[in-house]
Amino acid sequence: MAGHSKWANIKHRKGAQDAKRGKIFTKLIKEITVAAKIGGGDLEANPRLRTAVDKAKGGNMPKDTIERAIKKGTGDLDGVSYEEGTMEGYGPGGVAVMVEIMTDNRTRTVADVRHCFTKHNGSLGVDGSVAFLFDRKGLIAISNEADFDTIFEIALENGAEDVKDEGESYEVITEPNEFTAVRDALAEQGIEFESAEVTMIPQNTVELEGKKAEQMLKLMDMLEDNDDVQNVYTNADIDDDVIAELFG
Repeated sequence: MAGHSKWANIKHRKGAQDAKRGKIFTKLIKEITVAAKIGGGDLEANPRLRTAVDKAKGGNMPKDTIERAIKKGTGDLDGVSYEEGTMEGYGPGGVAVMVEIMTDNRTRTVADVRHCFTKHNGSLGVDGSVAFLFDRKGLIAISNEADFDTIFEIALENGAEDVKDEGESYEVITEPNEFTAVRDALAEQGIEFESAEVTMIPQNTVELEGKKAEQMLKLMDMLEDNDDVQNVYTNADIDDDVIAELFG
């Protein structure tokens, strides 16, 4: 788990920048559309769609925008067909990087992602080259202003795997299929989340410093600025001061 909070911190800093809001909405609309296409438009019967809609609402996406995205996914409105995929590679210092994509033109996206890696001292790998270094888990981050014992009790009673005190926040870890039940149980008790998502968590981390740390941050930033990139995960561990200098 070490290092995950740091990357969450980067995303929060980036997400707070108004200039990024359009890109955030673009990615959320894609996720809602694909989730509705795969599992239908019923939020109660489609946990992936419900999670995407909750995230969109948290980002103040207009209701009609959300509804249009769902209708495009279910076929009630015409829309673009997106392909999901994962690309794997190595960042500066040989750290592992996983990139989740959602695109209507895979050839274009592969070329763009490869360019990002090359520009920032990384390299694109083959399928399976780094995936084994990550576990897919549900992750719910909660401010440390909440009561830890209460969170711990509710989370474990509803199927959570672990609850950790990460300093500035508490992190509730679940298996992906237990994520919705744990999140909903916490929400019903009035507990507010800093973030709640199914994500990829590195099994171990690799510390980066100096130029390599800066290159890694720029690589992640460039990847996440690409409209076809939904998420970026890494096992790099970078000091908070370096993150603050770049995204503060």
